[in-house]
Amino acid sequence: MNILGNILPYVIAIFLAIALLMKAVKIIPEYERGVLFRLGRLVSVKGPGLFLIIPFIDKITRVSLRIVVDNVPPQEVITKDNVTCKVNAVLYYRVMEPDKAIVNVEHFHDATSQFAQTTMRSVVGQADLDELLSERDRLNKRIQVIVDSATEPWGIKVTAVEIRDVIIPNEMQRAIARQAEAERDRRAVIIQADGEKQAAQKIAEATEILSKVDGAMTLRILRTISESASQPGNTILFPIPMDLKNIFSPGNSIDIKIPPAANAQVND
Repeated sequence: MNILGNILPYVIAIFLAIALLMKAVKIIPEYERGVLFRLGRLVSVKGPGLFLIIPFIDKITRVSLRIVVDNVPPQEVITKDNVTCKVNAVLYYRVMEPDKAIVNVEHFHDATSQFAQTTMRSVVGQADLDELLSERDRLNKRIQVIVDSATEPWGIKVTAVEIRDVIIPNEMQRAIARQAEAERDRRAVIIQADGEKQAAQKIAEATEILSKVDGAMTLRILRTISESASQPGNTILFPIPMDLKNIFSPGNSIDIKIPPAANAQVND
């Protein structure tokens, strides 16, 4: 009993020393930093690696430096042209200065997410629906700049903001579909009219060339007839050659020469 009584204090002291050592030794991985407070005052940022603290006096808060992917929940927004839609986004950010993220704001993850939601509603509310659907990159950049400038005092860097889905009412979807169909019809009519215009210009040029040479129009007509004759069952009408207009036009006389023998026969 005397031996156990003598050894027991040493055993207790060893256990206390081991417990204090475990409290004093801290290991921070490469992707984290430790914000050290001593008696409530900010001392420094520790890590990565192994370091010692004073148990029961120092307090350390771990902060991850990895990029955080935050899914911004759908927000109901009224656009500039009074269209109600739901928009959600993805926010990418990381902590650059752990001491500011702990000291300057409470729950910096929630604060960053909430500010991104309000900023997205504000920016989308200032844009038209067409702009929201076709110019997302510009809106993403604008949201990123606003959120990044607000979170900079917190030691947080917003690397990207991506608007993921835009949900619009069914009535507006049908209206957009009708608008797209009308736009396609308009383009088709314009293309067809442009083609007819170009064809008319080429036909006019060809007509001008053919009209300058006698007999050219007749040859063209005969060529067209020969192409049509290759198909069975077609009725072919032979037009009068256009060159005959010079003969039958007013002011032109037709000279008929009668041979002398025929002339004598007539006199008899």
